[in-house]
Amino acid sequence: MIFDEEFLEYLKNNPLEGTIRLVRIVRENLREDEREWHESDYLTFLEAYALVVEIVESQLLPIPSPSFVIRGNMNDDCMHINQYLNALEEYCTSEASKLKVGSLRTHFKAFLGSGFSYEFSQGDLERVQVLVNQVRDLISQSHGLEKDHQRRLLARLEKLQAELHKKVSDLDRFWGLIGDAGVVFGKLGKDAKPIVDCVKEIADIVWQTQSRAEELPSGTKIPMLTSRSADGEEA
Repeated sequence: MIFDEEFLEYLKNNPLEGTIRLVRIVRENLREDEREWHESDYLTFLEAYALVVEIVESQLLPIPSPSFVIRGNMNDDCMHINQYLNALEEYCTSEASKLKVGSLRTHFKAFLGSGFSYEFSQGDLERVQVLVNQVRDLISQSHGLEKDHQRRLLARLEKLQAELHKKVSDLDRFWGLIGDAGVVFGKLGKDAKPIVDCVKEIADIVWQTQSRAEELPSGTKIPMLTSRSADGEEA
């Protein structure tokens, strides 16, 4: 297999960049003459096709499923998969560029805007990254959320991570995540507890960062983050 466990872990935590890398790995494993496909090329394409289908099914990226089916004809299958991977790379490269520009603007704004910014400690920054990845995994694995809702949540998490630096000009995306967690809890009830727990820990870190920047008295507590689902349960 050309996609090992290390790559799959990277792909799960970095869907856009991982998918771009997926296409490049495929190309590196093809024979030089693309005018004539070989058996080794076919096996490479089939492995890539299977992985991409799982990316779609797992809602890691809001990308369309391949519009063709594998029929066992090597030349036709290779042609269709190759065309799909080319389009997929173009889409992911475009989206990654947009996220990168947004991330850079946020980063520069913290320094060039009003001069005011919030600053995470390195340890808090790393912990938030871990927690956001956990929330992504939990949302991807949830069977109680509509697919469209899953896609929206995953897209928001992707943008949040892209803009996560030691210095940020605002914390709006983080506080928005708390609202998202409340909606998820309203839909899933007690099944949402692992997600709510992660978001609560993120909120604690964000609150500590904000309270330091705003020069609030040491030990000022964050307002209680509790929610009730439709059946009255509390997180």
